This record gives sequence, C-alpha cells and structure tokens, in this order.
Amino acid sequence: MDKKTPRTETRNNDEEKLMKDLIVDYIPFEITPEQINESIKQNGGKLVVHGVLQRANAKNQNGRVYPREILERESGKYTKEFVAQKRALGELDHPESSVVNLQNVSHNVTEMHWEGDNLVGTVEVLGTPSGNILKELFKAGIKLGISSRGMGSVQPMQEGDGQQVGKDFELIAFDFVSNPSTHGAFLYPLKESVGNEVPTGRTCGEYCKVESIINDIIREG
Repeated sequence: MDKKTPRTETRNNDEEKLMKDLIVDYIPFEITPEQINESIKQNGGKLVVHGVLQRANAKNQNGRVYPREILERESGKYTKEFVAQKRALGELDHPESSVVNLQNVSHNVTEMHWEGDNLVGTVEVLGTPSGNILKELFKAGIKLGISSRGMGSVQPMQEGDGQQVGKDFELIAFDFVSNPSTHGAFLYPLKESVGNEVPTGRTCGEYCKVESIINDIIREG
C-alpha cells in the first residue's frame, strides 16, 4: 500500500482549502430613529447596538444550518483573536472577499456571548465614512441586517431539505447588509452603562431612502 509523503499531504491540504467557498448568511436588524438618538446620547456620541449575530441549529432563509459545536468553536476563536484585541471589524454591505477591507470598515464587535442557541453581541458603529453612512441609514429607519462572513463548505442535510455548514468553516467577520436571511433576530441600540433591557424596533421598509441618504453624506463630505 502506498504511503502519503509529506509533500502529498501538503498538496491535499492546499486542495481542501481551495475547495472552500465564501459563506454569507444574514440576520434582520431594525431600530427606530428615536432609539438611535437615545443610544447616541447615552454613549457620548457613539452609536452602540446589541442583538443576535448568528443562530445555531436553525435553518435560515438561505436554507443553511450552523451546527452549535461549529459556531461555538468559531465564535470562541473570533472572540479571542479579534474581539479581545479590539479588531473585530466589519464592513457595510457584503464584500465578496475573505479579507476585511479597512477602507470599507463601518463597525467593531465589542463582545459576544451565547443565549441558548443565539450568538448575541454588542456592536459599536465607527466614525468612518462607511460608519457614518450606516448611522444615517439607521436614523432614517432603514431596515438592515447583520451578516456573518466565513469560508467553508456545506453538505446536504441528512434529513429534509437544506444544507449544513461543514466542520471546515472559518468565521471571518460580521457585516451590515440590506438583505437579511435569518428569521426573528434583530439588533437594537444599547445603553452601555445601563441595564440589559433591549427596546423593540419597528420596520421602515422605505428602501428608496438609501440612495438619497448616501448621496447627501457624500455631498456633505
């Protein structure tokens, strides 16, 4: 029987990495302008939001399921390597890349924890060009989502329709997007120094405002 040489094993590992795809999944996110203004006032001018970042063991609108053990492993690694070092940066809208582009950064995840099968986190909107656009979209009542971005593979579910995210999944970032895919998970403004009560938002749904808001910000800049 032939034995694999170290070079062969290295080549096979490289091939496995090349087979990974960019996996993007969204979670709805909505807040009111009043809640935005209150959050900014309570946090010294910063906009801080809190809510579900991703959900384990539940099929999302893309038909994918993240097993709890995989999402728990990756969130733990992400917390240690990025959140704890204050570099858990994300972008506005979904980049088709496995690398976070600093020019498009809009926010930073400041903490994450588990509540049942929900991965919950706190996010600070930054004063960058993309962060300012994000803040204005929130203030206008535009419905947005938070989206996980990672590399990995998916396999068909053993029972029923849909796909299961594979063990090779690697979490890259959480981005703000306009097309959410996970039911019932919203981010809300958070008062950092006050209790744990999270206010309820409402849907605006007026997506036609987005282009006008972005153009106004660009002109003001």
